[in-house]
This record gives sequence, C-alpha cells and structure tokens, in this order.
Amino acid sequence: MIQVYAHTHALGTTKRADRIDPAWLRPESGVSVWVDLMNPSPEEGRILTDVFHFHELAVEDALGTTHFPKVESYGQYLYLILHRIDFKAPEHCFRTYDVDFFLGPNYVVTIHSGDSRSIEQISEICSRNSLALGEGAAALMHRIIDAMVDNYRPEIEELGERLDELEGEVFEHSTPLLAKKILDFKADVSSLRRVVQPQRDVVGRLARREFSFIDEQVSYRFRDVHDHLVRLADESMFFQDRITSLLDAHLTTVSNQLNTVMKVLTVIATVFMPLTFITGLYGMNVDLPHFGLGGTRMFWMLMALMMGVVLAMLGYFHKRGWI
Repeated sequence: MIQVYAHTHALGTTKRADRIDPAWLRPESGVSVWVDLMNPSPEEGRILTDVFHFHELAVEDALGTTHFPKVESYGQYLYLILHRIDFKAPEHCFRTYDVDFFLGPNYVVTIHSGDSRSIEQISEICSRNSLALGEGAAALMHRIIDAMVDNYRPEIEELGERLDELEGEVFEHSTPLLAKKILDFKADVSSLRRVVQPQRDVVGRLARREFSFIDEQVSYRFRDVHDHLVRLADESMFFQDRITSLLDAHLTTVSNQLNTVMKVLTVIATVFMPLTFITGLYGMNVDLPHFGLGGTRMFWMLMALMMGVVLAMLGYFHKRGWI
C-alpha cells in the first residue's frame, strides 16, 4: 500500500499513520482521518481515486493548476478549493496558492503545493492535542481554514505598509518610473480581490449549513471565519480605491511637473524672440543706419533696448500670473 502522511483519531487517541485502511473511512468505524498530500506524485494521487473513490473531475482539479475558490457537493463528500497567501515585500512578490479539501463524514483530505504554514501549525497541534482531530473532520477543516485566514493578516499589513511607502514617494519625489511600481501594486491588489471575495462566499456557504457535514456548532465557527474574510474583502476594496487615487495623483503630479518645465522653456523662447530679431536685423553684412550715434554707441543702445524688452516682457508675464 502507498505510504502517506496522515493522522488518525480513535478511542480518544490521535496517532500518526503511514497508510490508510479503507475500513477507517466508513462513518460507523469510529475513526477520524486526516490525510495531507503535498506536491503529490501520480502514484500518491491514486489514493484519491483508489482508496477514497473521489470523482475523477474533482481529482483532476485537485491535482491540476490554480483554480478559483469554490465548494461543490458530491453527495458523500464535499470538495473545496481555498487559497493561502504568500507576499514577500522585499521582492515585491505576491502569490496565492491552492489548498484543496475533500471533506467526508469522518475524514478530511488536504492537497497543496509547497509548504503551508497553516497545515504545519495544525499538524503540530494534532500531535500534541487529541481534541483537534477528536472533534471531527469538519471541526479540523475549520481549524485549517481559520489558520489560513489568520495568516492573511500579516500579509495584508505588509501590503498596507508598501502602499504607505508608495504614497510618500508620490508626494515627495514623484518620477515617471514610479508608475511601474504603482501598477505592480495594483496587480497585487487585484489578485488579492480575485481570491478573497469568492473565498468569502465559499466560507459563507459553510457558515449557512448548506451541507449536512457541517453541524450547528461548526457552522458558528465558520461564521467567525466568514466575518474575517468580509473584513479582508473590504480592505482589498479600500486598497483598490487608494491605489487608483494614488495613480491619478501620480499622473497629475508628473503632468504638473511637465507643465512647469514647458512654461519655463516657453518663457525663455518668448524672451529670446525679439532679441533674435534685433540682433539678426543689425547683424546683417550691410550698411545700416546708426541714427547718428556711431557704431559703438549704437551697440550699447541696442543692448539697453534688448534688456528693456526682456524686463518688460517678464513684468508682463508676472502680472498675468504666467510666472
């Protein structure tokens, strides 16, 4: 029989198991089972069909690539897809990963890629406390989902700190390159919203006792998890509004900076237009009238005239509020 990572609970005792006895999966067996598969190989994946007899479509989804959160009933068991979050602020890397659940009357199967902090935490609790699995499969699944949602909080705070830094950059030293950072953050927030909102709906269905595997006491616990997800969904929408406003502010700031540069260049060009005309006129290689002042006196007269024109134009621009 294929080796697996599992916990079993029977007669008040929780033990580690490296195999699954199909007799344990019967509701009347008195045994609660938790099987965890991390990056399952094709051989390990056969446990889902050969031992648990899960539907091939559900198994295909569980072993496949990323899917959106959902919950489906297959009569004798439930199939759920939820997401764990992983945000690495130094690398500005935001990712979510599937965690698939199969919930039966007395068993729960979890499937995930890579290490999961939530599942590791609950596994340690099961090893120390028999009550964790002794409460039943649905209660154990609640513990795992609750830990997943709790682990969202520090990641959301990291996103908030990163957004505060972006706001400071926009209003202190906004540059055109900052737009890429803002758009990257906007993509992260969009990914968060795409996961949190449907996940909120999935947990909401568990809290409303739509499925017979969820009793009243466990539904109350899922209601608390649902409230946390509602707050996370609200925060993700708030982040979306903030980052949209921040992008607008950044574009406005860059536009104002460009307008300021263009205004200065326009003033310079306008000031030099009459000077160019005067020097061009009197710089031609022809004999021009000096009005009886002579060459030297006429030169200084032209210099005074040009300075007067510059000062008059600058005074006019200032009066109109252009500079």
